[in-house]
Amino acid sequence: MYLVKADENQVEKITDMSVRAFETDVNVGGAEGECPPGFDSVGWHKQMAREGHLYQAMIGNDLVGAAIVFPDETEKSVTIGRIFIDSIYHRKGYGIRLMECIEKEFPCAAEFDLDTPCWNERTNAFYKRLGYRIKKTEDGFVFYRKRL
Repeated sequence: MYLVKADENQVEKITDMSVRAFETDVNVGGAEGECPPGFDSVGWHKQMAREGHLYQAMIGNDLVGAAIVFPDETEKSVTIGRIFIDSIYHRKGYGIRLMECIEKEFPCAAEFDLDTPCWNERTNAFYKRLGYRIKKTEDGFVFYRKRL
């Protein structure tokens, strides 16, 4: 797997993938329609692409997932705003590979931060397995940090 910055030509495919990925959250504790802001918005994903925050996760020529990443100006601290893998590729290790790709994309980063809903059993277990530690729990979200 490798990452490339998304261009606007891929945004509709990425948005469709986002919808498929986040709609599976009902299987892990989420309520119907309880998805992150902008998950189904082509315009929002285009904005993330224009600002350089949207990355495509590729295997060969196949788009399998995406990430929205916000490095600070020094790239020593990176906030992972969102990752998702197309639902047809779930439970095949691609999420782990995507997170590894993000870490490699920012070799100067000393820490990575992210958050996920408290109710999402799948993502909470996933981030813990990858070495993320809980910083705090607030307003229904768990905030994680991984130091390298």
